[in-house]
Amino acid sequence: MHAPPYETARDAASHLQSRFGDAPPVAVVLGSGLGDFADGLSGARGAAYGDLPGFPPVGVEGHAGRLVLGRIGGPDGTPVAALAGRAHLYEGHDPTAVVSAVRALRLWGVGALLLTNAAGGIRDGMRPGDLMTLSDHINLSGYNPLRGPNDARLGPRFPDMSAAYDPVFRRILAELGAAAGLRLHEGVYVGLAGPSYETPAEIRMLRTVGGDAVGMSTVVEVIAARHCGLRVAGISCITNLAAGLGQTELSHDEVKETALLARSAFVGLLEAALPRFAAEVRP
Repeated sequence: MHAPPYETARDAASHLQSRFGDAPPVAVVLGSGLGDFADGLSGARGAAYGDLPGFPPVGVEGHAGRLVLGRIGGPDGTPVAALAGRAHLYEGHDPTAVVSAVRALRLWGVGALLLTNAAGGIRDGMRPGDLMTLSDHINLSGYNPLRGPNDARLGPRFPDMSAAYDPVFRRILAELGAAAGLRLHEGVYVGLAGPSYETPAEIRMLRTVGGDAVGMSTVVEVIAARHCGLRVAGISCITNLAAGLGQTELSHDEVKETALLARSAFVGLLEAALPRFAAEVRP
């Protein structure tokens, strides 16, 4: 018998407080092939998810399954928590398990969350290695982490999702991307359950309903994050063209390889954006 979601998150937050001290103002979830960002944090220290209560095991290649605490910009820089890897619905996890770390971060005291992912590009003009700021999402996973009895200690029964991706954070990302000369798009992310890649017919459908990129994560985390009061931003690394739009078969190896090629631009954007996000949420 699993503990209820609030108790799971509360116990995890208590453990984080006793082990690491006060929470940083901002956290980032690192998607497929993007976990190296955590290695560059000043004074990095952390723990495997398996050593943290309430954090689900991670079994996907390219996801380290480790929480890392450190600072951006040297020993006196901005404190940040980096989640190197995430659990996915397609691994068989219950949606509440997928979002338990997000809820724990909020109860610990984190105020802002940046979620990153690897995604297939749908919109014309996207190419592998580009980045996309999420302006909105379409949840076609078939799952919602809020299904079932609501615990008001986590959030309201019917949370508003009309501005799920914080407009201030989106503006900051756009400014930083332009200043750095990045190919930074903004668009709608479609979240599916996976793990099979989409068919060409499915991609044509997703394009018709307004999707700009597609992946197998993020949406349930964003729903839970907004439910519990976190301010949210999202960035996709476009690692491949979606099914039927490119000339090669889709593979996880291609996803990881392209994410590594985009690492420098991606890490630079995170290092510039996270201190700005932290300044927005500090008391």
